[in-house]
Amino acid sequence: MTDNPNKKTFWDKIHIDPTMLLILLALLVYSALVIWSASGQDIGMMERKIGQIAMGLVVMVVMAQIPPRVYEGWAPYLYIICIILLVAVDAFGAISKGAQRWLDLGIVRFQPSEIAKIAVPLMVARFINRDVCPPSLKNTAIALVLIFMPTLLVAAQPDLGTSILVALSGLFVLFLSGLSWRLIGVAIVLIAAFIPILWFFLMHDYQRQRVMMLLDPETDPLGAGYHIIQSKIAIGSGGLRGKGWLHGTQSQLEFLPERHTDFIFAVLAEELGLVGILILLALYILLIMRGLWIAARAQTTFGRVMAGGLMLILFVYVFVNIGMVS
Repeated sequence: MTDNPNKKTFWDKIHIDPTMLLILLALLVYSALVIWSASGQDIGMMERKIGQIAMGLVVMVVMAQIPPRVYEGWAPYLYIICIILLVAVDAFGAISKGAQRWLDLGIVRFQPSEIAKIAVPLMVARFINRDVCPPSLKNTAIALVLIFMPTLLVAAQPDLGTSILVALSGLFVLFLSGLSWRLIGVAIVLIAAFIPILWFFLMHDYQRQRVMMLLDPETDPLGAGYHIIQSKIAIGSGGLRGKGWLHGTQSQLEFLPERHTDFIFAVLAEELGLVGILILLALYILLIMRGLWIAARAQTTFGRVMAGGLMLILFVYVFVNIGMVS
């Protein structure tokens, strides 16, 4: 007897791709090892991280059981809630470090801009799914309005970095819908023309300083550029194979600030070297490529553009977090 080709496997029944899960677990284990070193072998922090990983995996499995059409149905409600929360932040949000980005509800304190990173691509994907792809010029304009309403609200907090990520999360979905290259070319020209206006009239002084320090931290080695310089020293000193796990001097002697979060890539590079960096990048590339492969096989336009958009924005997150400290 031959096996029934239509018989569903265990992974089919729980709607989890085993290859992607394996890559994800490898990334989680790898990150846990680096966090253990970066935290100074803090058992309490590791227990919290392991708990967060376990909770994340449970949520992933639960959400995988929900059909895509349900997410499509939720999209307008999540988007409206997101807009309301962003307006509420601008009206009476909690101020922290000079920015008004948090909503404090007493029992919970959170940033609505994080919701926007999911609500925007969901809403754009739902809107695009209503029409034949590629979208018409009119529908493209409406999609851009849906993208830039929450983007501008986030930018007003002010949070330029997150607002760019929110915009990209929606623009990637729009791009994957089959947007014409002519429109993309026009958009690139308009964005390039807008950059001087953004730099001279819209950006705050501290935002311009961050950009300048990123490009040339040596102009203020003992001030604003100090942390980036220390990070570059850590990355460069790792060499090919690194100084060894738990043996990084820059990290273990606390020259790196927030080494278990913002500067964790520098910790990895110093202790595991170029080999460790390549392993990390390979895992992320495999994860993103697998995600795009799954997106291409989706049965609906909503599923394809939503899944593909999430994978592309994941690439941006990786690129930004590595680039900002190197």
